[in-house]
Amino acid sequence: MLELVAAGSLFFPGLYLLSKRCLKQVPSLQWDEGDAVIISARLVSSIQAIMASTAGYIIATSCHDIIEDQHWLTSSYILFAVPYFVYDIYAMFMCYRHKQQVKGHEGSGVGSALLNYLRKEFMMVLHHVVMVTVCFPVSVFWRQGKGDFFQGCMFLAELSTPSVCLGKILIQYKQQHTLLHKVNGALMLLTFFGCRILLFPYMYWVYARHAGLRPHSVPLAIPLHYNLGAALLMAPQVYWFSLICRGAFRLFKRIIGGTPKPREVKEERERNGHASDKGYSPIEQRSE
Repeated sequence: MLELVAAGSLFFPGLYLLSKRCLKQVPSLQWDEGDAVIISARLVSSIQAIMASTAGYIIATSCHDIIEDQHWLTSSYILFAVPYFVYDIYAMFMCYRHKQQVKGHEGSGVGSALLNYLRKEFMMVLHHVVMVTVCFPVSVFWRQGKGDFFQGCMFLAELSTPSVCLGKILIQYKQQHTLLHKVNGALMLLTFFGCRILLFPYMYWVYARHAGLRPHSVPLAIPLHYNLGAALLMAPQVYWFSLICRGAFRLFKRIIGGTPKPREVKEERERNGHASDKGYSPIEQRSE
């Protein structure tokens, strides 16, 4: 158990540091510190998401009995991945610091920057803290080996993360006008809705088939704390999806109405706290 936690504690920060060093030193790239930090953080998040989604698919397709069947990868990947959420809080803070420096706030101290970061990214930091302090012990110890199928389904929620990270990178380099950005935005909408919103009704539906119940009767047939847990996990996903939809609607209006006036662009960026020369999007705040 401790070996897997230690491996994850070395792998994710090590991959971040390695990618940052390569991005800064490769002759054809030679990005500055801030850009290397942001790209490296996105890369690590995407790799973790691909690993989690792959593990989730293997687990979910291997468990024919959704309650009793077990797969060794379930607990193993949970132990390996839990350090990622601790590391990612740090990585998000480093990205936030760089964005503040781009806006001209270099003089703010670390303490002040940390408080502002926690206020701005409260939902995501809370999500990560809950994953470590609540979801980790529940998944590894409280389940007692039951419900590996549902744990695999939860891993599949990470399938939307690579498109979210790619969208952030494209916006960082002001590529919102490209076809790639539009296609990636559509893919992000579909994967986020399918893997993070519809996932919960799907799991209720699967349990209804297993137990011989009608789907609408499942919430009354299972313990209350199961419903409460599902609601608490789904709530931030609905919030983040609403941000994605708002951003997509703004992009659609721009496509229909043409290029916005410079004043409109400036007002929107100021309203969302964006850097005027980087073009950060409001929906591209952390949402995995």
